[in-house]
Amino acid sequence: MRHLTRRTAGALAAAAAVLALASGCSGGPAAATADSAAEAAGSAAPVVLPAPRGAPAPAAVLAQPAKPGEVRIEEGPFTDRVKMTALKLTDKASVTGHIAITSDVSDTLALEIGAAYYDPTGHLLGTTKFQYQEEGEDAQGDQHHDGPRAAGDGIDFTVPAGQFAQAPASVVLSIPVLVSE
Repeated sequence: MRHLTRRTAGALAAAAAVLALASGCSGGPAAATADSAAEAAGSAAPVVLPAPRGAPAPAAVLAQPAKPGEVRIEEGPFTDRVKMTALKLTDKASVTGHIAITSDVSDTLALEIGAAYYDPTGHLLGTTKFQYQEEGEDAQGDQHHDGPRAAGDGIDFTVPAGQFAQAPASVVLSIPVLVSE
């Protein structure tokens, strides 16, 4: 009896498949419905993917509070392509340093350095950013840069801390934008 049930189930599945094929290819109303569904699927608007998200938000509290004056570099998609040196949190509540692109010999068209400033206990005070753009008609105002280029020797940068309730004790830098030719 056990074999009869399996055979019956197999036969029923095969019959259902044949019936489905026959009704889909018959040219009757079922075929018209299938054709119009395929036509509608082909004429549908292309799938639009969501725009890329911006850089992730900085941590509200550092897991390990930084030492006073410490400047950290957050690992990200571009940190292995640059070398940052002479990093310093100044008395004027800004971070300064030098950045050189190490992975590419072409010109750097755009660069953004984000700075997340923290108090002595590791709580986020706020964020600011430095933007660099090579010469060209897209450069606007103070974003236009005619001095040393980021490729090769690199450039000096300053990221001002802005107006916070207290002076920052440490800073974490990130590089959310790096565009080369």
